[in-house]
Amino acid sequence: MLRTENQINDVLFYLRRTRYPERDTFLFLLGINTGLRCSDLLNLKVGQLRQKRPEIVEIKTGKKKTLFLDSIYPKVEEYIKDKGDDEWVFPSSYDNRTHPETVNNVYKLFKRIDKQLGNIGFTTHSMRRTFGLWYYRKTHDILYLMRLFNHSSEEITKRYIGITDEELGDSLKEFRVGF
Repeated sequence: MLRTENQINDVLFYLRRTRYPERDTFLFLLGINTGLRCSDLLNLKVGQLRQKRPEIVEIKTGKKKTLFLDSIYPKVEEYIKDKGDDEWVFPSSYDNRTHPETVNNVYKLFKRIDKQLGNIGFTTHSMRRTFGLWYYRKTHDILYLMRLFNHSSEEITKRYIGITDEELGDSLKEFRVGF
């Protein structure tokens, strides 16, 4: 998980220098702004992103999920503007039109970037966890995050994003009502 803006910017620096910089950078940005698993990101078709709140079915759980793209929609529109609705959002680097990129190939790319960053633990799952951490930091709403992740308990969600009880306590240091 990427805990600092510097780590996010470092990842973006390397993604902008890959063989497919536009695709790879957009994959990462969409991942850290939606919290989707890598497999769900790679399974997206362009037509699904033509609306601000598309509904998908998660591959792992089979559950329906609404994507909330409102805040990043101008970037989404820019990325998909010249693409057909039936095209993969993230086409394969080997077979550009008929298959999406594979999780394994993204994993290998992220592993190379992780090595360049000094082995900080950057993996395909880091996008989802980074979204969770930054969403929580901004909103402090563990219940909404739990729903966004389809988790069954707050504890699972807190563990998932690496929030400790000490961090929760620190967030309440200046909190007062009625004083």
